[in-house]
Amino acid sequence: MKKVKQIVRWALSIFFASTILAVIAYRFIPVYITPLMVIRCIENGNLTIHHHWIPLDKMSPHMPVAVMASEDSRFLLHHGVDFNAIDKAAKHNMRGGRMHGASTISQQTAKNVFLWPGRSWLRKGLELYFTSLIEVFWGKHRIMEVYLNSIEMGDGIYGVDACAEYNFGKPARDLSRSDCALIAATLPNPRKFSSKYPSAYMRKRERQIKANMRYIPSFPKEGEDYDPKTAIGSTYR
Repeated sequence: MKKVKQIVRWALSIFFASTILAVIAYRFIPVYITPLMVIRCIENGNLTIHHHWIPLDKMSPHMPVAVMASEDSRFLLHHGVDFNAIDKAAKHNMRGGRMHGASTISQQTAKNVFLWPGRSWLRKGLELYFTSLIEVFWGKHRIMEVYLNSIEMGDGIYGVDACAEYNFGKPARDLSRSDCALIAATLPNPRKFSSKYPSAYMRKRERQIKANMRYIPSFPKEGEDYDPKTAIGSTYR
């Protein structure tokens, strides 16, 4: 038993040390490949990946606002987990109908970069662990930058710049407000919904997201503070 305890302690020490070092490294190093990219290549039997890493300030300023309007309107206010959204989703799901999720942009980023798709308790626990780490070591600006560079946006397409090139024929910096809203509309299921060939349902979602974008302030630049009352001023981290 003594040896088993020593092995467990060493395993836990290695796990925590390696994961914290990985999170710190990705604070500065671009994320060029994720577990999901590898899994999709294996599933499709195709090694082609369309992915371009670009800084957040090289993207359209509408893009962060669009994904917040679509996926996580309280992104700048919570600390990784949005308990208000969880409560609302739980109440909605108890009433029946289409199930609503409550994963934040921080949680999705943690899952995309460090984990695998799935719904097991182990994966969810690890997701919360990595979410806490990136909130502490990265901050909101870096989380959004990694999210928009790594998220799946179509079949074999990852990140906003690749999506802009292959679906809109332009660089990410030139995406219009409508383009960004349309991209955000596909994110619940980018392998089913297309921003290149949008259906009537996608156009309806685009209009809804554009309407919601009016209530979300511009995403702050790196080092810039955020005040939810005035959109400028106090700390948002």
